[in-house]
Amino acid sequence: MNARNRALLTSVAAASVLTLGGLAWLARDLLATASTEGRNPSLLDLLEEVRQSPPSKGAPRLAPKPPSPLTWSSPIASSSASQVCSQVDPELRQRLWQEQQSLSSQIRRIPTDPSNYGERFRRDVYDNPIDPTPRVIVLHETVYGLDSAINTFITPHANDDDQVSYHTLIGLRGQIVQVVDPVKRAFGTGNSAFNGVWVVTNPKVGGSINNFALHLSLETPMDGENQASAHSGYTTAQYDAMALVLADWMQRFKIPATNITAHRHVDLGGDRSDPRSFDWNVLKLRLLVLEGSC
Repeated sequence: MNARNRALLTSVAAASVLTLGGLAWLARDLLATASTEGRNPSLLDLLEEVRQSPPSKGAPRLAPKPPSPLTWSSPIASSSASQVCSQVDPELRQRLWQEQQSLSSQIRRIPTDPSNYGERFRRDVYDNPIDPTPRVIVLHETVYGLDSAINTFITPHANDDDQVSYHTLIGLRGQIVQVVDPVKRAFGTGNSAFNGVWVVTNPKVGGSINNFALHLSLETPMDGENQASAHSGYTTAQYDAMALVLADWMQRFKIPATNITAHRHVDLGGDRSDPRSFDWNVLKLRLLVLEGSC
């Protein structure tokens, strides 16, 4: 046998020994698994760990702040309670207290289509935890009649831009219509912020307050079914019913009266003006009566 052949046989033999030795080591390590705790991980353990471990996630990204934070100065807090309470008449106080006792029986609930509302998120699109508890109330107006608004909410809308809802509607005669349960997320505002706070849950829209807001809309009088800056205003029955709903929400979710705002004051697009011709003192008077301050 020449030198070249002897070298080749020697290499093959060495490789075989190494292979057998490696298998023997592997078998010994596997057998030790059943009887030894706290040992170093075997090759198979390491391979299995690599195979099953989920990819590591990076730290959540910070959500962007609103581009131009709007500061809300509440008209409800602008005048003293004693000054407002001097305007209370016994008939108003008695009427509100009686209606407060029967509020639940006055509420009409409609079958809003699921495309027009959703659940409140507990994480934003950047995976940051967020508080979904309602803490601001936004007032709106329908611009068109109550039936027209209801028809919009019960109609399915596949397009995101067409999806809209409030939690409650108040008709001109004081009808109370629940559109979305307050624990759910209504689509009352688009790009919006309240006192410099928003939540980004839909990257197509940007930030919005919907995740922590309650929305109430007043039926617009007929002379306001246009784009004018004002109209004849809302009825006494509407102010009464609105105050009853708001007082209930404020107590239920611990929302201060100063966190009741208007659509035009949270809209970042600058093209909303509702509710037009709204009398904040009329609302404040009723809220003070219902909380027992007047």
